[in-house]
Amino acid sequence: MMKTIISMIGLVAAAGIFFMYTQPTYDQSGTVKGQIAEYDAALTKSTELQQLKQTLLSRYNTFSPADVDRLQKLLPDHVDNVRLILDLDNMAGRHGMALQNVAISAPQTESTSKTAASSISSSKQRYDSLTLKFSTAGSYDTFQQFLLDLETSLRIVDLISLRLTRVSSADSKDTNPSYTYDITIRTYWLK
Repeated sequence: MMKTIISMIGLVAAAGIFFMYTQPTYDQSGTVKGQIAEYDAALTKSTELQQLKQTLLSRYNTFSPADVDRLQKLLPDHVDNVRLILDLDNMAGRHGMALQNVAISAPQTESTSKTAASSISSSKQRYDSLTLKFSTAGSYDTFQQFLLDLETSLRIVDLISLRLTRVSSADSKDTNPSYTYDITIRTYWLK
């Protein structure tokens, strides 16, 4: 009888140990194995990404620095207001014109009637824009040359508005009249 009681106590103790310690520890080891598998997958993905990075870096290094500079000027990764204004002023200066009354604003500040839905959709864009307003003066022929330079420049620029006003002169028979041009352009950069 004593053997039976000891056997029963041993069986109950074994079941208690199994359900109290062994089973939770075994279940916990299963979750740890799952985490190890996730970490191994992450390491594998990291290795693949490092190889891809090296491949892309080697391809990037094959580009000439002049081409990279041109691409950076075409669509920069940051807004550089001063550089943009200087480039436009140099372009105008080649034709004897000068920029005046320069004003810079982001498109969101121009229109106060935007809704929350449109601002949410615009936040998904991979680029942003900047509006630049300025005035210049000169003959129509020189202004055409300035616009041609602006059109053929590497920087992506949209002409938003153009207003021209003839400058009154004492001689009304002027063969090459002078005008004042109020120009609004929009340029873009990557976010």
